[in-house]
Amino acid sequence: MNDFIPAAKPLIDDEERQAVDRVMRSGMITQGPEVAAFEREFAEHFGLGRCCVAVSSGTSGLHLGLLAAGVKPGDEVIVPSFTFAATANAVALTGAAPVFADIDPISFCLDPASVEAAITDRTVAVMPVHLYGHPADMSALGAIAERHRLLVFEDAAQAHGASLDGKPVGAFGSFAMFSLYPTKNMTSGEGGMVSVADDDLERLLRLYRNQGMQRPYENEVVGFNARMTDIHAAIGRVQLTKVNGWTTRRQDHAAFLTENLDGVTTPTVAAGAVHVFHQYTVRVADDRDGLAKALRDEYDIESGLFYPIPNHRLTPFQADIDLPETEAASRECLSLPVHPSISGADLERIVTAVNTLTKAGG
Repeated sequence: MNDFIPAAKPLIDDEERQAVDRVMRSGMITQGPEVAAFEREFAEHFGLGRCCVAVSSGTSGLHLGLLAAGVKPGDEVIVPSFTFAATANAVALTGAAPVFADIDPISFCLDPASVEAAITDRTVAVMPVHLYGHPADMSALGAIAERHRLLVFEDAAQAHGASLDGKPVGAFGSFAMFSLYPTKNMTSGEGGMVSVADDDLERLLRLYRNQGMQRPYENEVVGFNARMTDIHAAIGRVQLTKVNGWTTRRQDHAAFLTENLDGVTTPTVAAGAVHVFHQYTVRVADDRDGLAKALRDEYDIESGLFYPIPNHRLTPFQADIDLPETEAASRECLSLPVHPSISGADLERIVTAVNTLTKAGG
C-alpha cells in the first residue's frame, strides 16, 4: 500500500508553534508589533524596495489595493479568465467591471496582444496574475499600459520570490498582492501582503484595512475590518526564514519531473524568468480528468485542476467572448505534486504513474 501523496501540504513546525505561544503570552493579539515587523521583513526578504501592508487575506489585499488606487464603479480592469475567481471578484467588489483577456499558452499568464485588444475608453488598469509562480510578461504589459495611460496592478498570490530579468514580482505595479493562504509557498495561516509603490497608496490601504482609521475613532474613509492578527504575523515571520529553502526544493522537484515525464507537455520557463513553482502544471492532450482519477485511484497521488472553469464562464461573470487559449488550458491543465514535503521516492512514483498511465491511454 502506497503512502498518499497530497497535491499540497502546509509546513508548520515547532518554530511556528513557539512564535504563536510568544504572542499569546504577550497579550498583544491583533494588529501590533508582530504585524509591523512582518511587513518590514517581508519587503526586505523579497527585495521589493517598497513598503508592504499586511491584511486578512489575499482577496482583501486585492480589493483594498484597487480601492486605494482609485478604481470605481464604471471603470474596467483587464484580468485573465484563467485564474482563481478572487482576481475578478476583487474588481467586481469595487463596482468596476473585470474584462477578461486570453493567456499565453506557454506561461499561462496574460497575453499582451489580447490585453491590448480588450482596451476600451473605460479601461483604467490591467492586473496580470503571475500564475503558478511564473512571472507574467511585465515588460510588454508595462509598455501597453504606458501607451494607453493605464495603471498596472499585480496578483502575485502564487509567486513569492519569482522574478523577471532580475526584478522581483511585486515591484512592477502600483500595488501587488501576495497570498499567505496555507497552501501557498509560505503561509501565515491566513492573510495577505500588499506591496505599494508610493506613500499615498500605503496610507489609504492602512485606512481601508482598519475601519478607515489611523488614529482611534478618527474615521477618514468608509473602511473594512481586514486587519492581520499578530498571531498570523508571527507564523509568517518564521516562514520567511524557511521559504528560500522550500523554493529551491520546489525548483529541484520541478526539474526532475520535467526531465523524466513522458506523455504530457511539461512547463517551460521564459528567458529571464525565475519560476517558483507554486504549482507544477502539465498539459494533458487527451482525458485530463481520467488521468487525474487514475493517479488517485491507482497510485494514491493527488493532483489539482487549476482551473477547470474559466472566470468568464462562471455565473457572476458570464461573458460571450472568445478566449481559445484559456478554454484549452481549462481542459488540459493538471498540477502534479511539487511541494517541499515530497521525497525522492515520491517523485519516482509520480513519474512512473504518469508515464505508465499516459502510455496505456495512448
